[in-house]
Amino acid sequence: MRIFFCKFANVEINQSIEQFVEYLSSERRMSPHTVKAYSDDVRAFAQYCAEEAVHDTGELSALAVRDWEMCLIDNDMQPRSVARKIASLRAWNRFLRKQKILDKDLFIKISTSKVRKKLPVFVRENEMENLLVTENVFPDTFEGIRDRLIIEMLYATGMRRAELIGLKDSWVDTAGRVLKVLGKRNKERMIPFGEELCAEIEKYISARDAETHNKTDSFFVTKKGSALYPMLVERVVKHYLSLFSDADKQSPHVMRHTFATHLLDHGADINAIKELLGHANLSATQIYTHNTIDRLKKTYKTAHPRAKE
Repeated sequence: MRIFFCKFANVEINQSIEQFVEYLSSERRMSPHTVKAYSDDVRAFAQYCAEEAVHDTGELSALAVRDWEMCLIDNDMQPRSVARKIASLRAWNRFLRKQKILDKDLFIKISTSKVRKKLPVFVRENEMENLLVTENVFPDTFEGIRDRLIIEMLYATGMRRAELIGLKDSWVDTAGRVLKVLGKRNKERMIPFGEELCAEIEKYISARDAETHNKTDSFFVTKKGSALYPMLVERVVKHYLSLFSDADKQSPHVMRHTFATHLLDHGADINAIKELLGHANLSATQIYTHNTIDRLKKTYKTAHPRAKE
């Protein structure tokens, strides 16, 4: 294996990674999950460097990155995972240059091959309708009323699982039919909702106040009055979606995809969908257009008299 050297900074690589992690947490205010993902990727690269007797940032070069990338590919890592790790290194490289720890761009001659994004999994519109209108699907108990509202709210608002769990009583305005959510990087956004969801919210609040002694300011609670936890929400969504949908996955995030896809299918402006989802960039929202286009192509091939010629 080739060894790579350059003359500049003499900062210990692991020390620079600690500074990078602190920067992501404190200044960029990224979620702990995202910070850990970046940290794990960059530390894996640091371990590779250590095995090549490279310990300081001053010894890094583009060749180091390219050799590591080839090593990952040789070990049969999926292209998507390789691309994510290289993206983490790019972020670290930008940080090193910003902090004047490194005087060059390690990626100036490296072009990472693009990975085609998988189309988002979503639930068909008729399947969602059947789930919500079929009688006796949800038990007439506090937990049944709560679980129905979890499904309805995820579908009607497109919020993330963490946003649903973090929802506070004071953030739900039934009079104005709007709720506030706290998204990634503590970014707030307002989401409107309709009359049907409003009625379900009022029904849930009544059942919750009669059934539980709410120990928190959380909007959604368990039967004991504690805040919901991630696996409970996962189980609820998976159980009820599996009754009516044959989608490859059944999860809260699939509900988010379903929200966006159905809005787009009914002519909603993509910029409005971006704001409702809380996406920072339009490119993150545009992936949903591929679902719509793919279905239009299938419809055309099936229905148009000259499509098969």
